[in-house]
Amino acid sequence: MCGIVGYIGEADVKEILLKGLEKLEYRGYDSAGIAVLNDEGVVVFKEKGRIADLRDVVDEEVDAKLGIGHTRWATHGVPNQLNAHPHQSTTQRFTLVHNGVIENYHLMKKAYLSNVEMASDTDTEVIVQLIEKFSQDGLSTIDALRKTLHLIHGSYALALLDKEDPNTIYVAKNKSPLLVGLGEGFNVVASDAMAMLQVTEQYVELHDQEIVIVHKDSVEIQKLDGSIVERPAYKAELDMSDIEKGTYPHYMLKEMDEQPAVIRKIIQAYQNEQDELTIDANILDALHHADRLYIIAAGTSYHAGLIGKQYFEKIAGIPVEVHISSEFGYNMPLLSAKPLFLFITQSGETADSRQVLVKIKEQGYPTITMTNVPGSTLSREADHTLLLHAGPEIAVASTKAYVAQVAVLMVTASAYAQAQGKTLDFDVVKELGIAANAVQTIVDSKEEMEEIATEFLATTRNAFFIGRNVDFYVSLEGALKLKEISYIQAEGFAGGELKHGTIALIEDGTPIFALATQQAVSLNIRGNVKEVVARGANPCIIAMEGLEEEGDRFVLPKVHELFSPLVAVVPLQLISYYAALHRECDVDKPRNLAKSVTVE
Repeated sequence: MCGIVGYIGEADVKEILLKGLEKLEYRGYDSAGIAVLNDEGVVVFKEKGRIADLRDVVDEEVDAKLGIGHTRWATHGVPNQLNAHPHQSTTQRFTLVHNGVIENYHLMKKAYLSNVEMASDTDTEVIVQLIEKFSQDGLSTIDALRKTLHLIHGSYALALLDKEDPNTIYVAKNKSPLLVGLGEGFNVVASDAMAMLQVTEQYVELHDQEIVIVHKDSVEIQKLDGSIVERPAYKAELDMSDIEKGTYPHYMLKEMDEQPAVIRKIIQAYQNEQDELTIDANILDALHHADRLYIIAAGTSYHAGLIGKQYFEKIAGIPVEVHISSEFGYNMPLLSAKPLFLFITQSGETADSRQVLVKIKEQGYPTITMTNVPGSTLSREADHTLLLHAGPEIAVASTKAYVAQVAVLMVTASAYAQAQGKTLDFDVVKELGIAANAVQTIVDSKEEMEEIATEFLATTRNAFFIGRNVDFYVSLEGALKLKEISYIQAEGFAGGELKHGTIALIEDGTPIFALATQQAVSLNIRGNVKEVVARGANPCIIAMEGLEEEGDRFVLPKVHELFSPLVAVVPLQLISYYAALHRECDVDKPRNLAKSVTVE
């Protein structure tokens, strides 16, 4: 969610921080700020709104070589200038930016800060005020920080400036992502390597409950007990050219257009020189020794996991349970004797999924992360990683990463089945290629998608998506896309479930988007459409070629039924995009949402 940047070196820090924050805009935020430290002290600039608004209040005459910055997504306190980061202690000696949630901040205020007048409503301010209190009690800055971290409970990634020490950024991490980047004569801090690729590709990962002392020419990592940690740097595997929007008006449109190429890239990545599917042997071995696969995910990744369940059970013969990560960690079901856990996450930083991963690792169970971000927290901490190879996804609404997740789930299930000696009745590589071509046909039909959005969604306040079999899971994703970027109340249902209550909500003109890609239930879903039409609904049927009937609104290019989720979701993505566009919504950065959800 929130983003942190920091720089110490020889360059003017303001523009480096602002550009870094701009690269983190995709994560979602409602305010932003920077603090710079020079010989005259600390100067803070912060503002509600976008980075462009922050730029307007930054004084270009202020020169500094050291600073920190932040984008905030509100958790404690409304989005405004006072609650924006950075936050300062009462004397303004200490300045802090923080991601995460401090669960016991009320207790800390009562126990240690009852006489301190707070300037904000945030939990973050408690951290910086505690550091100042302990410093006034005689502790050094590092010891005051260490004592504070021992007292607070929750998640944090933080960067701290001390006005009396103009040569240091103090950094600490627990649960929330944070990296230190290395340069010649400078060093940086970032929540995401993407923020500081402008200056360095070399990064050191930080582990939970570590403190880092960052100077312009050195980096020292300590555990909370003060012991020194040595850790090599790694090269961030990101291409800045992939991140730029180019001629596209929105990242979301660009990323939808990239979906055929993503599918083809996955084919290349998971294929050997003999054109055979290839998955890490250790992952195949873990699948072989498991009696049940538990898929843990959230949001769009959860919908991909539901489709993955179909693949692993029908193709690989492995029983699968799919769980919402935010529920699983606190309401764990009775596990099988030999469980294997697969965490699906676009960013690899999803806090809800990570808290499950931590608990599962404590119990000694094997884990796999499927992610789009190599080197991300879940990737580093799981036993194995399956990469999506989708390239950076900037728009908050996931499109190409979802398609990549479905494709890699299919590849993994199929590769395992073949490794077990099973003969598949389809050629995975060939069918993925056909699906890529079909997706290309659909993304080239933008005018028709825009017409559908205008016809069905121009003035509506709600909409329903229905399907059966895997079409139901795709309907869930279609409804999520529409609601998150257009703010239309949308729900996805199994086709036969509407009549068990929800049909009471059908009114004259209510849009119903129905998917018909599965031959076995094609007539059933059409029967469900007739039920809602009889109550006044306005149906938009999207059918697979070969199953279409007169009156269907759009016909999908024919693909193998198991691969239909790769294709059927694309028109729903595009329809949602155009619905949001015509409602003048912020397509890439919808309100209240964040790309990387790093708080539980």
